Amino acid sequence: MELFEAIFSRQSIGDLRPDPVPRELVEKMLAAAVQAPNHYKVRPWRFIVISGAAREELGEVMAQSFGAQFPSVPPEALEKERAKALRAPLIIAVGVDKPSLPKVLEVENLAAVAAACQNLLLAATALGLGAKWRTGAAALDPRVKEWLGLEADQHLLGMIYIGYPASEPQPVNRPGFEEHTTWKS
Repeated sequence: MELFEAIFSRQSIGDLRPDPVPRELVEKMLAAAVQAPNHYKVRPWRFIVISGAAREELGEVMAQSFGAQFPSVPPEALEKERAKALRAPLIIAVGVDKPSLPKVLEVENLAAVAAACQNLLLAATALGLGAKWRTGAAALDPRVKEWLGLEADQHLLGMIYIGYPASEPQPVNRPGFEEHTTWKS
């Protein structure tokens, strides 16, 4: 797929088939992700690839966390939270390293990792996969971060749910750049 076609056809796809994504494709997406620009070449991204039974473990951690936040929540709500990790056959959680050098700003690391996420999403599109970048309460939760191997004060930019689309994606009509652009000469 040509670059501009991938950019203009990329969209969030949450309705995914359960078929596993081959490791070769996962590695291609990760290889594309790490081509993102980053200040001082610190490569601040951390990818945690979750598939198979590990998704059930993640779902359990998410449900426990949700239950701890809302102790009176009904069991159905906990089951719904638990099932979120099973929405896709593959999840790539994306963490951000804290600045390790005084000259590195946290915002630069965040921007670099966000760019890596976009590269990953574009690579998924180019490979014929569907993907959806999700955040929410789980991305802020210390228990979820700990399970992923991240520190409680480390940013988790979210989880990217990936799989084969269950149906043909419909074209999306997005607004142009014109209303968000100022020209100065």
